[in-house]
Amino acid sequence: MTAPVQQMAIIQEKQVMNDSKNFQRAPKKLFKRRKICPFCEKDAPTINYKDVKLLERYLSERGRMLPRRISFVSADHQRALATAIKRARFLALLPYVSE
Repeated sequence: MTAPVQQMAIIQEKQVMNDSKNFQRAPKKLFKRRKICPFCEKDAPTINYKDVKLLERYLSERGRMLPRRISFVSADHQRALATAIKRARFLALLPYVSE
């Protein structure tokens, strides 16, 4: 085969592969969830290292801190939460690692 014919064959193969991947799907309706920080609302609890029950909500099963994208906490409150969790761990109110 000559070079231009080979290029056309390669292009046609790619088109066939793309056509098989791009099958029609029903359109999905996306629902955007509003991300609201639970500590920015009125009558919100204050972040305190002594409030173990509140801090445990922001820990994973393994005892790790949940990231902002999962917990929907604002940046300022996430920093305060991290500090409070670290203080509670230091005072043995929270475990460093859960078993």
